[in-house]
Amino acid sequence: MKRELTPTHTFQYIDEILAQQSINLLSLNPQKKLITSFAELENVITERNTDIELLTNLQETLEIIVCTQLENFPENIFWDFDFLVSSMLRQALVANEGAITFLKIFAEKMVSLIEMFGNKTEIRFRYVHDFMYGFEWARWVQKEPRKRAYIEPFSLVFLDYLLAKGKELVQRINHGQVVSYKLCDTGYRNPFTFSREPEDEYRLLTYLAEEQLIPVAVWNWNASPAWNKPFQEMRQELALKLNIQPQKH
Repeated sequence: MKRELTPTHTFQYIDEILAQQSINLLSLNPQKKLITSFAELENVITERNTDIELLTNLQETLEIIVCTQLENFPENIFWDFDFLVSSMLRQALVANEGAITFLKIFAEKMVSLIEMFGNKTEIRFRYVHDFMYGFEWARWVQKEPRKRAYIEPFSLVFLDYLLAKGKELVQRINHGQVVSYKLCDTGYRNPFTFSREPEDEYRLLTYLAEEQLIPVAVWNWNASPAWNKPFQEMRQELALKLNIQPQKH
């Protein structure tokens, strides 16, 4: 018999939080328009594990991450979470007796990361796409593939790298040492030369998804993260092909 979570900690509660924001919960999945709901993700999770303490902590961690993302990236476009949830559950189960401790550490690092790169700090990125869909992870692996190819995109090791990178970027911004991270006329930073206005970001990323050029297919619970393609270069080339205009500063 399947045990239910307590009413205050159902995964559906996260769906309700998202619904209150009146955002269009778009998926990058070429086969469907909207994301997998958290209620649906709960069904997938409970097929694999029914430990009530683990499920409650997993739900709490996801709720914290989603709320922090809404607060710091209100203009985010794509909201897939399937593979992130899959990765969290897998890593928690590997941690065995330390599963709850892992989830608490994971939540702390994710919240720090989202807050550091979001719209309330000096970095002021507009979207979480590059992190959630693995572009940053693929770049990182490409620098030392022998060491890093087997490290997950949502591993604590990679989160620590991004936190260190974020701190370094904040320092460089404060010292006026950034060249490719200038503020755009929209008030956000864009490390790319091409526009990332919502309509341009949508066109480019949906095209990349159709061409299977997204490093981490987060809409797929069983995604196989890929790092060994020149994702950044192909993204630049496609921006030109789609006639996406240069970024205005």
